[in-house]
Amino acid sequence: MPVEYTERSLLKYTQQVIELFRNPKNVGEMENPTVTATEGDAQCGDMMQMSLKIENDKIVDAKFLSFGCAANIATGSIVTELVKGKTVDEAEKLSIKEISSALGGLPALKMHCAVLAYKTLKKAIQEYRQKNVEGEKQPHT
Repeated sequence: MPVEYTERSLLKYTQQVIELFRNPKNVGEMENPTVTATEGDAQCGDMMQMSLKIENDKIVDAKFLSFGCAANIATGSIVTELVKGKTVDEAEKLSIKEISSALGGLPALKMHCAVLAYKTLKKAIQEYRQKNVEGEKQPHT
């Protein structure tokens, strides 16, 4: 079955989702990321890895890797686009609804992909904050 038929007819993906599935932005591995987080959804088998490069508490670059469906790829792509240039605090406020809205909506059956991208971002930010707390505890020589 052609991809177009599956995406457009059966799942009714928006044009934004289809475009980001076919031409994802920020996909790949990052050299020297500040933090990398991986999340997975055992229910559907989707996995996502997100890497952030953070300088002076600002996200200067974001990349993702996805093992999953078209919606998973599109949500990873849009989240990396939405957080680049934002402070960590601003990125942390990103909501699942904002992720879905930026894609023009997602079929209810695929909302778990927005949740996965959201959780991966939150985990990366949490790990970044944890690294900073641990770094502050180190004795300065």
